[in-house]
Amino acid sequence: MLLSDSTIIHAEFVRNIRLKFVELKRDTDKAIMQMDEKAIFWSPNEQSNSVDVLVKHMSGNLISRWTDFLSTDGEKIDRDRDGEFESTIESREELLKVWEIGCEVFLKAIDSIEEKHLLQTIYIRNKSHTVLEAFIRSITHISIHVGQIIYLAKQVTPEDKWTTLSIPKKKGK
Repeated sequence: MLLSDSTIIHAEFVRNIRLKFVELKRDTDKAIMQMDEKAIFWSPNEQSNSVDVLVKHMSGNLISRWTDFLSTDGEKIDRDRDGEFESTIESREELLKVWEIGCEVFLKAIDSIEEKHLLQTIYIRNKSHTVLEAFIRSITHISIHVGQIIYLAKQVTPEDKWTTLSIPKKKGK
C-alpha cells in the first residue's frame, strides 16, 4: 500500500513536533536538575522571571492551548495568565510536577491529531490558526522560555558543576 503525500507530511509533522518538544522538555529538566533548589526561585531583577515562574507559565500556556484544542479557543476562560507570573511553587519537586502536567497535555494533543486536522482552523485568543500553525506557534513560544531557563541555570550554577546540554565548546568538529 502506497502512502499519499499528505499522509507522509502528517506523519513527519507529528514526528518532528513531538521530537522537538521532547528535546525541549529534556533540556529544561536537565537545566533544572543542575540548579541549586534556591536558585530556581531567583530572578536577576524585577522585570525578569525566575525559573519557577517560567515553568509555571509554560505549563499554564500548554494546558490552555492544547486542552480541547479542536473545539475551544486556546485561551481558556479559566486560565489565570497573570497568576502564572507569580512565584507560588514551593519546591523543585512541585515545579517538575507542574511542568509534567503541561507537557502531558501537549504530547496528548500532538498524538491525537489526524491528517485531516493539520489544516483545520482553530482559535487562540479569537484569532484563527491552522492546527499546523498553532503547533509551530507553541513550539516557538516554549523554545524562547526554555532558552531563558537554560541561561538562568547557567548563570547560577558554578562552571565546574555545569554539564552542557549540547556539544561542549571546542568539541564541535
